[in-house]
Amino acid sequence: MVTTILDTELKAYFQENKQQFECNLIEEAVNVKDKINDILRVGDIDLINNAHRLVFYVLEGRETELQAFARQEGIAWATHSLAVSFKLEWVQAIRRTIWKFVREFNEGTPDILKGHFFNLEKRINTLIDQFLNSFFIDYSSYKDQLLTAQKELVQNLSVPVIPITSTISILPLIGAVDSFRNSILEEKVLTEVGRLRIQTLIMDLSGIADMESEVIDHLMKTIDGSSMMGCRTVITGLRADVVRKMLTLGIKFDKDTKTYGTLQQALNIYLINPDKQ
Repeated sequence: MVTTILDTELKAYFQENKQQFECNLIEEAVNVKDKINDILRVGDIDLINNAHRLVFYVLEGRETELQAFARQEGIAWATHSLAVSFKLEWVQAIRRTIWKFVREFNEGTPDILKGHFFNLEKRINTLIDQFLNSFFIDYSSYKDQLLTAQKELVQNLSVPVIPITSTISILPLIGAVDSFRNSILEEKVLTEVGRLRIQTLIMDLSGIADMESEVIDHLMKTIDGSSMMGCRTVITGLRADVVRKMLTLGIKFDKDTKTYGTLQQALNIYLINPDKQ
């Protein structure tokens, strides 16, 4: 019964002094107070209102809602790449401000809190710690998901297999091709050949100024792998430097691999005049 009275009176005290709580909180959060408007603008995150929400959940002992709120906050901060150091300082400032108000409440009504301080201390600190723990777990988890998605996007953009008919696709390669991109190239080509049932893959290399011998060798293996899956590769746009290197290394395409000077020539033959193949 006493605990119920304590909870009711304490919540009422916080509600009555809501404005003062905000002022004290901002004073406590030395490094965050100047970032409040920026965080609201960038992430649509209202730190002040969210602080009141956190305090409400803690005082009410609403653990389930607190966990859900922590997850929401973690995802929001990860989505907008906001510095977690600000979040940590902000929550710790909330903790300190709560205890400042508890002390002031106790000075005004010492009989209500008497004998229940340690239970109150355990409950408040445990819930705030749970909030922080859940926040950081969900922040890290969602950040990892974003990084994975971004990595996959970069990989797809770096090796764009573009279908132009039900059986013909184009792979335009631009920029440097290193060993990492080469491995992506092999995996993406073989996967897409099987998934899209590509019969002809036009690989345009006009955007590649030079290739190391290891890259050329790996490219040949990718072409051989596609051939084993029933897909013929057409090479367009080979530059002189690449051709000279292939000749020096004694590397040449097999008889089933067609080569054309430009992508336009290949498209003209395979799309407009297929009888000329």
